[in-house]
Parts: sequence; C-alpha cells; structure tokens
Amino acid sequence: MQPELLCALIPLFPLIGFLINGIGFRHVPKGVAGAIATIAVLASFLTSAFLFGAFIGNEHQTGSTAPLVATLFDWISVGDLHINFSFQIDQLSLIMLLVVTGVGSLIHLYSIGYMSHDSGFGKFMAFLNLFVFFMLLLVMGSNYVIMFIGWEGVGLCSYLLIGFWNTNTSYNNAARKAFVMNRIGDLGFLLGIFMLINTFGTVEYVDIFKQATSLEIGDSTVFLITILLFVGAMGKSAQIPLYTWLPDAMAGPTPVSALIHAATMVTAGIYMVVRSNVLYTLSPLTLEIIGGIAIATALLAASIGLLQNDIKKVLAYSTVSQLGYMFLGLSATAYTAGMFHVITHAFFKALLFLGAGSVIHAMSDEQDIRKMGGLRKALPVTFITFLIGTIAISGLPPFAGFFSKDEILAHVFEHNKVLWALGVLGSGLTSFYMFRLLFLTFFGKFRGTEEQRHHLHESPATMTAPLVFLAILSAVGGILNLPGSGWLGDFMAPLFEGSRQVNPEAFAESTVEHSTEYILMAVSAGVALLALILAYVMYISRGAVPAPETDERSLPEKVIYNKYYIDELYDNIIVEPIRGLGDALYSFGEGLVDGLVNGVAWLVRQSSSQLRLLQNGSIGFYVFAMVLSIAAIFALRFFIRF
Repeated sequence: MQPELLCALIPLFPLIGFLINGIGFRHVPKGVAGAIATIAVLASFLTSAFLFGAFIGNEHQTGSTAPLVATLFDWISVGDLHINFSFQIDQLSLIMLLVVTGVGSLIHLYSIGYMSHDSGFGKFMAFLNLFVFFMLLLVMGSNYVIMFIGWEGVGLCSYLLIGFWNTNTSYNNAARKAFVMNRIGDLGFLLGIFMLINTFGTVEYVDIFKQATSLEIGDSTVFLITILLFVGAMGKSAQIPLYTWLPDAMAGPTPVSALIHAATMVTAGIYMVVRSNVLYTLSPLTLEIIGGIAIATALLAASIGLLQNDIKKVLAYSTVSQLGYMFLGLSATAYTAGMFHVITHAFFKALLFLGAGSVIHAMSDEQDIRKMGGLRKALPVTFITFLIGTIAISGLPPFAGFFSKDEILAHVFEHNKVLWALGVLGSGLTSFYMFRLLFLTFFGKFRGTEEQRHHLHESPATMTAPLVFLAILSAVGGILNLPGSGWLGDFMAPLFEGSRQVNPEAFAESTVEHSTEYILMAVSAGVALLALILAYVMYISRGAVPAPETDERSLPEKVIYNKYYIDELYDNIIVEPIRGLGDALYSFGEGLVDGLVNGVAWLVRQSSSQLRLLQNGSIGFYVFAMVLSIAAIFALRFFIRF
C-alpha cells in the first residue's frame, strides 16, 4: 500500500466517525454511535502500527533514517512561498501517532460505559473523534502551518468538550477561559510562524532545519522565534502564567479530562519543542528561560495539589506539574527524556483520570475525596489499577514513571544542580499528594451517604478493560528506555542530527560516573518513598481527614488552599480592568452613536414637518415657486459664467 494513502487514512478514519455521528447524532443509536467512534480511532491505531512496522523495516533494509514526506496536494502559493498539504512520517510523528490513537481508542471505549446514560452521547463521541482528527493533523503535518491547523483545532474541540454540559454556567465559563487563554498563547505561536517565513522563506520542517544548521549559536532572530513558539507552548501545555485554564477544564466529562490532559492536547507544546529541537539548541538562552518557567510551574502546581480535595483537581494540578518536568528535561537538551516522559505520562495519567471517573461513577457523581474512603473493597479493579498509576507517577521503581522521571533528573543534574534539587523536591511533593489521594479515596472508613454506599459498585467492562490495559502499560512502560540500553533513545537519535551538528557539546557522552547515577536514582526514589511514608502516617495511621470548607485555616494553608489567589489576581489586574474599559467604551459608544442617530432623526422629522407646509394645494403658490426657481437657476448660471 502506498505510504501517501496510509498517511491520509490515519486522520481520515476519525473524521469519518465525526461526520457520521455529528450529522446523525439524533438518529444513530447509542450502541452504534459508540462502536463507530471507537472503531474509527482503533482503525487509525492499527494503520499507524502498520506504518510504524513498515518504517522500521525500511530502516533495517536500507539503513536510511530520512523522514518520509507524503504530499497530498499543493495548497498555498504566494510569490516564492509554497505551502503543501503534506504529512511527515519520522520517528517523532510515529511515536505520537501510536500514543494518541492507542490511548485515544481506550478512552473512546471507556466513554461508551461512562457516558451511556447521557442524552448527548452521539454528539459527545463525534466531538471526541474530531479532537483526535485535529491532534493527528498536528503531529503528522510536515510544516508549521498544518501544525497550526491542528493546534487551533484541538483548542476548538477542547472548548466544545469542556463545556459539553452547557446548561451549567460555570462549565461554560471554564470552556471560555480555556479558549481565551489558549488564544493568548496561539498569538505568540502565529507570530513565530510569521518570523520563520520571514527568516527562512518556508514553513517546511526539513527546509527550515537544514538552513538553521548554518546559523550561529545565540542568534538573536532564532532567540525571538523560539520564544514566540514557546509562548504558544505555554498556553497549550499550561505553563506559568497561562496554566490556570487547565484545572478549570475539569468541568468537562472525565473522558475529556483523560484525553486532553494525558496523551494529546497538553503534550502539543512538548511535541512542538522536540520537533523544533535544532532551533532551540541554537538558542541556549531560550532553554534557560524554559527551565526556569518549568521548575516554577512544577513546584507551584505540586504545592497546590497538596491541599486539593476534588479528585479531578488533584490530577489536574498533577498534570501541570508533570508538564513542568517535561519542559525541565527539554531545557537541558534531554529531548528524548522529555518525550519518554510524555509517553509514560500518557499511560499513567490516562489511567488515573479514568480511574477517578470510575470512582465518580460509583459515587453518584461525587468528586470530593473527603466524602469517600474505604472504596477498595467495593471497587477492586479500580483500586488496583489506580494504585499502579499512583506508584508510577510517584517515580517509585520499577514502574514506568520512575525511569522517565529519573532520566530527566539525571540530565538536569549535569546541567544545573539547583534545578535538580528543586526537581527532586517536586518529585517528593508528587508522591505525597498522590498517595494522599489514594489513601483518602480507597482506605479508612466510608464517609459518604447511605444512599451512595448502597449505590457503590464496580464499573462495567467497557470502563474497567481500558483501566487494565493502561495499568499494564504504566507498569512495564519503562522498558522502552532502560538506562544503558534505551531502545527509545536509539530510535529517536536521527531526529537530533541537526542539533548535534550545531552544538556537539549538548549531546556529548555523560560525564557522570555510574556510581553517581545510582546515587541519584536512590535519592529520587528515596524522597518519593519518604513522602509515601509521611502520607501513610498522616492519612492511614492517624486517620486524618481534610477540614471542611468552613473551617479556619492558618495563613500558609489558606494561601495554598486558595491556589495562591492567582485566579483572583488575574481577575483584578486583567479581567476586571478590561471589562471596565469595555463597559466604558460601550457606554460612550452607545451615547455617541445613539445621540448621533437620534439627532439625525430629530432633524429630519423637524425639517419634514416644516417643509410639508409648502404643499398647501394652492396653484398660484406653485406657479410662483416655479418662476422663482427658474430665476434662481438663471442667476446661478450667470454668476458661474462670470
């Protein structure tokens, strides 16, 4: 089969699913709608897997690691600028294709059980398919313009999915907040694309990166381009200061949270930086800025997660923190380690969100962990899989999160010892709040109502099967890039040839001795283990339960519990002044425009009321007026002539 056809089929399958369910969502039965949507994404996964196998086979046969560019059609031609609608298949796009379609198909399957009672089921599945379609465009495009189409598309779909239950005003506000904050970042991304066109005369990855290798490190134009592109990544991947939309996005149904916050939309910024690795390697100052923002984001979000009581909000702040870790790895030019954490994070974060959805489903839509407890007996599959996900994200061996997080911290240790220490601190905070969540939800006594206790039951197979698959991947995913014999590192190596060429030192062999590496691994795992023990002592041995909303809190606890009042700060210094300015302009415009319109109407009305008196029916007056007019015309002609 031709590669061009395979490339076209991958995004085409979910697009067809969207069209069928989107057009006929009022008429297609729920069972059929769920099957169509899930099979569409599964077909994309199988096609991606086939393409992956063909790429690996071709690599072994020919020894070529060059990317395959499949041009579907000529798209835009303006002067010397030519933009094709084409896809690029290489190591990075293949990895993202497998993650997006693989995890996405499991989330679609889970949605069949979770959303089965919702009246808008068909529309929901259509939106999920459309989201996957745009995400596939984002990762498959061979140039920045197609990436931008997918970039904007997933932003639109996130708006539709977050505000899916649109009868609730707060959910609509959350969707609008996500849309607006992403648009702020997207403006930076768009300006970066314009600068790429102005600098390189093209938007094609291959052409840009080839030209970039001839530039010097620290080039001011490249610095500006990379900063602008990173502004886009700050919006999509929720970094300071554009992160506050992501926790609010929990307003959407739980499968949406898993899809947006695990494998797809929030990793778009990471993908963009790794794709543009040559440009970022040429700009060490940009990488330093990214590192500072990343560690600040990781620690800020982790500290907020310590005191959150909404099961999905804890996971949301965890996502923000983990994205900070990914960018921290990229700032140390550990591009492979960053992508490795993207993959493992997709496994265990999707698992945790879907596990949280299973808990919410059993608890009759209750999300407050203070009203849970003792659920491990009623929900055994959910408990075991959630436990595996918690161990994985906490960075405890031998599960997937340990290997990916350890690899990032090892690279950061070589790059900057202070960032490494702060990264280890963040790892400990992650372990504490995740085990706090686990213990309060599944251990101790049940703290809900009798009606909820009576309703407790394990989720149906359509929901637990994805949990089991993701739990297995979260447990064994670390084998993708084991220390010293990493398959992922070898597979992705050709992506960074340009970066090695412009800055060989950044990709030199590690100077850290093996004994030091083992110590670093032990420190990271030890801190996570100590945090686990502390959480166990507080919430199991002592049986502590977070205080109700009405209780008084100490000042530090109050600040953290209220998320450092950052949302309130944004409201006071940005939202309210802009709203006030808008109201003032509206009032001014209303007074000016209404006054002008009403004034013209008054003038016409008054003039017409006087002029109509001339029409009095007197023939003598009409003859007089006609003679007077003729005399005036002759006089006017006479003066004009002389």
